[in-house]
Formats: sequence, structure tokens, C-alpha cells
Amino acid sequence: MIQWVGWIGLFLLLLAWVPQTWESIKAGKTQVNLLFIILYVVSSAMLAFYAFLNSDLVFLILNGLLTIGSGINLYYKLWPREKNRTGVKESK
Repeated sequence: MIQWVGWIGLFLLLLAWVPQTWESIKAGKTQVNLLFIILYVVSSAMLAFYAFLNSDLVFLILNGLLTIGSGINLYYKLWPREKNRTGVKESK
């Protein structure tokens, strides 16, 4: 019955990450601190695994999606797109 609180928290936390991840995808790079991103990817992956072991669906979904979102930011931090001669961004 109290699980609805977890689902609302999941939704709000994902809502906070979507604009940053979308901005990284559009820009082809991110200004987020590299150490922060690495710690976030590792910690959210570990928490997703922990939630899986404990059959906690709310935290499994939350941390699984946050791992993906922060993984996208990590990708664009490590391999940002560069502009070619025409000014169009392309991947390395």
C-alpha cells in the first residue's frame, strides 16, 4: 500500500534526470563532472543489482534507468561529438 510513495519518488527522480540526459544527447557532450558521472553509474548499477537480489521492483527500475541515463552522460563525456567543417556535429 505504501509502495505508491516509491513509485512517485521514482517518477520525480527520473523527471529530474531526463532534461540533463536529453541536453547531453542534443549537444553531443556534457559539462557534468566526470568523477560524479562515474560514481553515479557505478553506484546506481550496484543499487539496481541490490534491488534485484531483494526483489524490490521500484528500486530496480529506478536504479536501472538511472544507470542507463548516467551511462549516456558518461558516453558523451568520454566521446563528445565534434563539429566538422560545415559546422554539423558528428561522432568521432
